[in-house]
Amino acid sequence: MTAHVVSVLASGVFHASILFLVAAGLQVVFGVQKIFNLACGSFYALGAYAGVSAVGWYASAGGPPALFVVPLALAGLAVGAVGVVVERGLLRFVYDRDETFQLLLTFAVVLMMEDAIRMIWGTSPRSTSGLYLTYGQLQLLGATVPVYNLIVIAASLVIALAIGWLLTRTAFGRIMRAAADNREMAEALGVDMRRVYAKVFTLGTALGTLGGALVIPATAAMSEMGIELIVEAFAVVVIGGLGSMRGAFVGALAVGVLRSIAISVYPELEMLLIYLIVIVVLVLRPRGLFGGAAA
Repeated sequence: MTAHVVSVLASGVFHASILFLVAAGLQVVFGVQKIFNLACGSFYALGAYAGVSAVGWYASAGGPPALFVVPLALAGLAVGAVGVVVERGLLRFVYDRDETFQLLLTFAVVLMMEDAIRMIWGTSPRSTSGLYLTYGQLQLLGATVPVYNLIVIAASLVIALAIGWLLTRTAFGRIMRAAADNREMAEALGVDMRRVYAKVFTLGTALGTLGGALVIPATAAMSEMGIELIVEAFAVVVIGGLGSMRGAFVGALAVGVLRSIAISVYPELEMLLIYLIVIVVLVLRPRGLFGGAAA
């Protein structure tokens, strides 16, 4: 019984770690730019496919299997640069438009990204599952946990701390918070909001693509994999509160663990349980657990 509980929790925390990266990118963008980026799931899928390609090239070049996570992560971060293209080419024209128009535009990006992925990588699933157990497995209270999962969990914790440091201890972080509080005042003080928005959206995109790259040893890359992720990311921000990084962390942990429990007990309830939690939070705390809290 203990082993089963540990296994379920470990699986849930692993999924939560990936989900946190995507949700953190979503929160960063919304907090500063006030845009709910529906394309976060597509960036996640892009990172997954980029990770598959990077690992394939790395293996064909004879790189040591134990270091495959390095090109995997670098590929995920590198394709985050597409955020600059999307922000400069599309989003900068709609910052002063109605929120509905912004949502429709980011949904259009979802459709374009899916088609681009199919055009580049095809429609067949891609996988690097052969490398999933490269680092072996660890016995925890009778449960067998892949070491790779623990590496990803640790990496997400480090990234969470790094984001907190960025927001509170750096000049750019202070500019981000100032822009989030009052864009007009920040501009009046000489802040170049065009550059800030480009950097923020690129950061949010890179977090999403990194999440996609890191999950790929544990699952297959599919062009539509971002759609489910959008739903889960929405649940995270509703539970945690829009614009709150602490909310992203707690919300991702809640969604990841609840999802894992549902799968182990009754798989058909996987998303239903999450939807029920979202409804309860919306009724009791419409702004989320940390809504209105400082990032």
